[in-house]
Amino acid sequence: MGLIITLLLLGLVLLFVELFLVSGVGIAGFLGIAAFVWASVHAFNTLGPTEGSIVTAISVILVGLAVVYALRGKTWQRFELGSVIGNTPRTDAKVSVGDTGTTISRIAPMGTARIGDITCEVRSVSGMIDPGTEIVVTSVTDHKITVKPS
Repeated sequence: MGLIITLLLLGLVLLFVELFLVSGVGIAGFLGIAAFVWASVHAFNTLGPTEGSIVTAISVILVGLAVVYALRGKTWQRFELGSVIGNTPRTDAKVSVGDTGTTISRIAPMGTARIGDITCEVRSVSGMIDPGTEIVVTSVTDHKITVKPS
């Protein structure tokens, strides 16, 4: 009986590890489900069909509760970034080669800059550019702006 309880608890812990710590990998989730299955099989083999059915029902309920808890909206809010990135307008014909501006964020090699009255995403030709650096537009192709320090 102690092994069955241990396997159920191990399965629950591994499911929570999969859902909250290493999500997307799958190994911890697979091992958690395997622990639940092993607990059910062991219960059927050692305790009999009635107790095996009870352990299986408990396993299904625990997995269901773990999934419901993980899918709740508030659960994932703890893992969200929390800061909002402003809307960066799409680059259009308003920006042309030779226009000047100032970097808002670090350009490494992509970042945000203010060119004229437009805030847009830019790409550096010459590596990293620190925030607040004056820049000049070197090319505008396919809605991509390439800049260099002026």
